[in-house]
Amino acid sequence: MNACNLRCDNGISYSFGYKQINGMCRLNKKRTVEVCCISSSHGEHRIQGSEDKRGGPIRAVSNPAVKTSEAGVVNSSRLQPRVEEKDGYWVLKEEFRGGINPQEKIKLEREPMKLFIENGIEELANKSFPEIDSKKVDKDDVDVRLKWLGLFHRRKQQYGRFMMRLKLPNGVTTSSQTRFLASVIQKYGKDGCADITTRQNLQIRGVVLKDVPEILKGLEEVGLSSLQSGMDNVRNPVGNPLAGIDPHEIIDTRPYAKVLTDYIINNGKGNPSVTNLPRKWNVCVVGTHDLFEHPHINDLAYIPAIKDGRFGFNLLVGGFFSPKRCSEAVPLDAWVAADDIVSVCKAILEAYRDLGTRGNRQKTRMMWLIDELGIEAFRAEVVKRIPGEILERAAEQDMLDRSWERRSYLGVHPQNQEGLHFVGLHIPVGRLQAEDMLELARLAEEYGTQELRLTVEQNLIIPNVPTDKIQALLQEPMLKTFSPFPPLLMSTLVACTGNQFCGQAIIETKARALKITEELDRTMNVPRAVRMHWTGCPNTCGQVQVADIGFMGCMTKDENKKTCEGADIFLGGRVGADSHLGEMIHKGIPCKNLVPVVQDILIQHFGATRKTDL
Repeated sequence: MNACNLRCDNGISYSFGYKQINGMCRLNKKRTVEVCCISSSHGEHRIQGSEDKRGGPIRAVSNPAVKTSEAGVVNSSRLQPRVEEKDGYWVLKEEFRGGINPQEKIKLEREPMKLFIENGIEELANKSFPEIDSKKVDKDDVDVRLKWLGLFHRRKQQYGRFMMRLKLPNGVTTSSQTRFLASVIQKYGKDGCADITTRQNLQIRGVVLKDVPEILKGLEEVGLSSLQSGMDNVRNPVGNPLAGIDPHEIIDTRPYAKVLTDYIINNGKGNPSVTNLPRKWNVCVVGTHDLFEHPHINDLAYIPAIKDGRFGFNLLVGGFFSPKRCSEAVPLDAWVAADDIVSVCKAILEAYRDLGTRGNRQKTRMMWLIDELGIEAFRAEVVKRIPGEILERAAEQDMLDRSWERRSYLGVHPQNQEGLHFVGLHIPVGRLQAEDMLELARLAEEYGTQELRLTVEQNLIIPNVPTDKIQALLQEPMLKTFSPFPPLLMSTLVACTGNQFCGQAIIETKARALKITEELDRTMNVPRAVRMHWTGCPNTCGQVQVADIGFMGCMTKDENKKTCEGADIFLGGRVGADSHLGEMIHKGIPCKNLVPVVQDILIQHFGATRKTDL
């Protein structure tokens, strides 16, 4: 028997087994729906004349890869954990090692977390690169296993230098932390810089291996960590960048992001129970109607919801981007009390760790496991791993206002604390130099409370500015570069690292994105901000699918049939309550020809007009 999922347009999914179904079916006490799954090859069919009680037409999607019993239950053999604990670390069992991908083999050859927990980094940092490259195990340490410590070797672009990714839960940092990071990159000269990422985080560049032990000690002293921020680990927990200061927030997300981070990295000591995942994994806690956190593209999203008078969260699971597939998160039909968010996060991670496949890396994100098992079977596996094995069904409604118009945090805005304001600064494509970071730290100390907030759009917020200091802050020279009031098109621009530093990027992104956007701002009148995202390759770190207009790097041919850098153009991505992934509308446009193409898109789809007084 095969498995079939019923999936509403609003994301609600149900699973059942079938041989041949053509009639009416009642699912989980929801409204009776008509289904038309008649074979394992039927693909996808819209169900006629019926809908789920929560709204949205239902469509049936077959999943022929999953073999189920007559009752629609996944065979028990498939639910056997594929990993086991040995000497404090989790490893893939012998019987499941056939056909695994190269990264899984590297993890088996040497446990990556030993570089941190057993201080293997000290020995490695004392080796020269010729010595490292002469031994495969050391070379794999440098190119792969160090990512468990947040260190990414830029072998192609900056041989011998690393990008270091931090953990900044909820994007909150301090002036002292910023000064320390500036001191690290400052000594690397032109090779050193920092980037604000699309996960509300910081990455510093130019790091050399011999300095890493000292840098790790310095991070600990200022309350930072880079641990478990790369490869098959949990990425930085995202929350509302205005948490605790927003007059319209639903809930302050900072303590939730903090407890999740403390669990994930075991308070900076390392947590091997969740370091051997099949692939990377993203989590966010929603605290605002604006959905600044982008819950629909996270593997786990906590959505505020009241149930029986208790505050907690409904859960979305499975959202992700990859070169082969992009999927929005779907409801788990689960509600968790606010005090229990770590226990359910742990259970979901363990279910993914235990059962996820480890073959083709393009098919190992958690949504592939959810699709294979079906949402109810996946939910059941999560329940098995929760203390007491109880997971309540979702609250009927969450606390989000679906009619809310998304705000801009750029500029000057009153906080919920009387007499205080937050000032949102635009950081062009998220790039910071050491002197920028030192100056921002000074501004946070002189005008605020030594705090800085990062956003997933690569911008920065200075909170807690008293009313009588606002004008002086706005006159600071730094705010001419990092303006609170940037041009409309520039204000929402996002760009990944590009091939300046990233070995996977096909094209240069940051400088090009700035140049093209400056030209568009110069030549076009736009009635509103248009979110334009750039990514250098199909890995889509720039998240082009959620942008109004997205640019994905590729190689193409120009009018003379010469190979050149180009971009595929995506249109129609939306964030917020009506989230939707954009679709490609142009393929392989040479970068030198992008301006007129985008001008036409702005006119046709966003009500823009050309400036006539140039």
